[in-house]
Amino acid sequence: DEADRMLDLGFADELAQLLALLPGQRQNLFFSATFSPAVRALAQTLLVDAVRVEVDAAQQQPVEIIQRAIAVDAGKRTQLLRHLIKQHSWPRTLVFVATKFAAEIVADKLRKGGLTAEPFHGELSQGKRTQVLTDFKAERLQVVVATDVAARGLDIKELQAVINYDLPWDPEIYVHRIGRTGRAGLKGLALSLCTQAELNRVKAIEDYQSVTARWDEIAPFQMSYELRFEPPMVTLWIDGGRKDKVRPGDILGALTGDAGIAGSEVGQIDIFDAHAYVAIKQASVDKALACLKNGKIKGRSFMVRKSQWG
Repeated sequence: DEADRMLDLGFADELAQLLALLPGQRQNLFFSATFSPAVRALAQTLLVDAVRVEVDAAQQQPVEIIQRAIAVDAGKRTQLLRHLIKQHSWPRTLVFVATKFAAEIVADKLRKGGLTAEPFHGELSQGKRTQVLTDFKAERLQVVVATDVAARGLDIKELQAVINYDLPWDPEIYVHRIGRTGRAGLKGLALSLCTQAELNRVKAIEDYQSVTARWDEIAPFQMSYELRFEPPMVTLWIDGGRKDKVRPGDILGALTGDAGIAGSEVGQIDIFDAHAYVAIKQASVDKALACLKNGKIKGRSFMVRKSQWG
């Protein structure tokens, strides 16, 4: 289960070793709510004559989730989170963060603010995770602060709200997160606390869902988010990562060398197992996109596009 995360996190080699020890005559079943083309291609290398079975969205119950974004300064994010939970008196709130470190820190700050909160991430023992979920479902625990890896497959009935404390890079992860609320025909609420550095991700999720973000203003936490329609940087997604031996210097070299883009126009470069992200200033994004699409990185051609989420 959650096969896409297992492969995307870099366990393909270990999985191949495991499968080599099993009988030749067997059936392998991969399950996941999301399966990107890159991960699907990787899965095909581990399967023989695979058949893909996909649930028709028309057969699923319609989901009604209210989605809202709230602009906030990064330093006030936890303060705003605590304010929202207390203001609405939600008996249970699931909060998503980017790392296990953030899960521990945010949960600790919420506890100091008078809320019952616990972190939920992959480094916790199975017993601890089971206890946290049991208390959360029984409403003995008001807030769970979770990473994406740990929260995969969570099915909590009547979950009133999901809050994105950190916005994810991948739009499918965002959709998976907010799908924890509004289940079984009930209405749900998904809030995203957006810092100025994440405004490009908001614009990208608008594109991905073909909707315009609905912003809530909550004094005194709001900040100006006029730049969200024209963020200073645009993120490009590259279909190549660590497994392709792509390094940040390779991407930077392709841009500053072949494209002739100044190094000051290139922002943060993030390398993952199967893909990479590079931030480019607005004025140079078209030139960079054309260079990476038509050129090569380390002598290889990769698919490149404007990121659909971040």
